[in-house]
Amino acid sequence: MSIRTNTDSAVRSHRAETYKPGATIGDWRPEDEGFWQSTGRKVAQRNLWVSIPALMLGFVVWQVWSVTVVKLNDVGFGFSKSQLFWLTAIPGITGGTFRILYTFIGPIFGERKFTAFSTIILIAPMLWLGFALQDTGTPYWELALIAAVCGIGGANFASSMANIGFFFPKREKGSANGLNGGLGNLGVSVVQLVAPLVVTAAVLGAPVGGPQHDAKESTDIWLQNGAFLWVPLLVIMALLAWFLMNDLKVAAAPFSQQKIIFKRKHNWLMTWLYVGTFGSFIGFAAGLPLLIKNNFEAQGYQATTYAWIGPFVGALMRWAGGWLADKIGGARVTMLSFVGMAASLVVIIFALPHQGDQGSFWAFFTGFLAAFAFSGLGNGSTFRQIPVIFRDQHMREAADKGPEAQRAALQQSEMEAGAVTGFSSAIAAYGFFFIPAMFAAMTVTSALWIFICFYASCLAVCWWFYARKGAEAPS
Repeated sequence: MSIRTNTDSAVRSHRAETYKPGATIGDWRPEDEGFWQSTGRKVAQRNLWVSIPALMLGFVVWQVWSVTVVKLNDVGFGFSKSQLFWLTAIPGITGGTFRILYTFIGPIFGERKFTAFSTIILIAPMLWLGFALQDTGTPYWELALIAAVCGIGGANFASSMANIGFFFPKREKGSANGLNGGLGNLGVSVVQLVAPLVVTAAVLGAPVGGPQHDAKESTDIWLQNGAFLWVPLLVIMALLAWFLMNDLKVAAAPFSQQKIIFKRKHNWLMTWLYVGTFGSFIGFAAGLPLLIKNNFEAQGYQATTYAWIGPFVGALMRWAGGWLADKIGGARVTMLSFVGMAASLVVIIFALPHQGDQGSFWAFFTGFLAAFAFSGLGNGSTFRQIPVIFRDQHMREAADKGPEAQRAALQQSEMEAGAVTGFSSAIAAYGFFFIPAMFAAMTVTSALWIFICFYASCLAVCWWFYARKGAEAPS
């Protein structure tokens, strides 16, 4: 009896050690209700609530240029409107490209370690940007290079979202991914709200450098504060990720296994849909400050006052989209998202100034708020669809093949869903580049009509493959 008691105690101690912060977890069964209630939920929630602020800071770094460009000319840089739009667009190229890499690198090295690493390296572009902004003689090519390096912050989303999905059972994946992605997306609003406030005073003290003169407002500002402010926060979150998160062995996979997704039709179809939702969210967030400045500033409307509200609404609605998709199905919510975005853009088109008409700022702004809200809904619902589609397909193939085959099918579906989540987010991130680039290369009205046509194609794909009666993969 004594031997058995000691053995049981040692087993319990070993199991407790296995799930401690910083440990690598080998036994992870979120679909097992007993395991989930006794151990899984607590561990999953801890990882989620460390992941969220780390991801938020990644978005801050990614979007810092969307608000920085608004003040560049006011302090003496002298760039054209097209050049400023390109500075907001460039981070989208590196963000999308590095997301592809991050999708597959995270599972190879372990998401805890990779989250810490991918957070700490963002200190470099923030320091570089802060010093460059203090010299109005900094050449355009250098600022463009800094913008490209800042884009790496957007790549963190791919690894973060793929990771969090592994921790939660099917019934909670939509809400968990919605929280991680939605509150992470708040980094866009945070930087657009906070940066304009901290640049108005020497709040960080003498070490960050002296002020620049804002000729337009006839006052001194500290533009570098909008970059330096985030450096200590990045250090803190990197340490918290290292010491509090976990690596899951079930999430580990070499690229040779993950590349199977490129043969999966639904990888490409869901990527198309996510380009429509998240591509719109991140592209509009990057372009809106300059749209307000160029079209309505002469009427007294300041981009720094209003631009952050749209991404804030979209980020919160991402959680709502995930939650609603868990209740009524992801495909239905995704379809609602595309209908709503198309209608919103029609409102914006007719609210813009046309041939001497000053337009209507409040109709324009309300239209963008609605577009952000519907894009947020779609962001949440599409990321709920992906794991459901792959889980259902693999489990159907393993039906009647025994428990071992079903466990293998479930594990394979989780791996593929994680890879598809990351890959689709990578391609969608190019919306950050293409939307501001289209605003720079053509009229805003022409660009918006192109987006509406694209939403129509997304609506057709979603209805045919996922929403109609008899659809191939109802989700």
